[in-house]
Amino acid sequence: DYKGQKLAEQIFQGIILVSAVIGFIYGYITEQFGWTVYIVMAGFALSCLLTLPPWPMYRRNPLKWLPVQESGMEEKKAADRKPKRHPKS
Repeated sequence: DYKGQKLAEQIFQGIILVSAVIGFIYGYITEQFGWTVYIVMAGFALSCLLTLPPWPMYRRNPLKWLPVQESGMEEKKAADRKPKRHPKS
């Protein structure tokens, strides 16, 4: 559903943003850019784990599809057709 997609997108972006800020601050304090990368990658993995599977919290508002309509026109056309006969020679 659309609300679930919006929630997943917000969670994904929030986790990425928070992990980037934390990673930048920690990497700046320790003067190790590698820690920044590791923390951002861990945030990405966590956000993927929380948003990619179809968790029930994303399926609370299912879409209402139109009911299936029986098409009688195709059956009628098939019945109206006359079988082709080959001329006798």
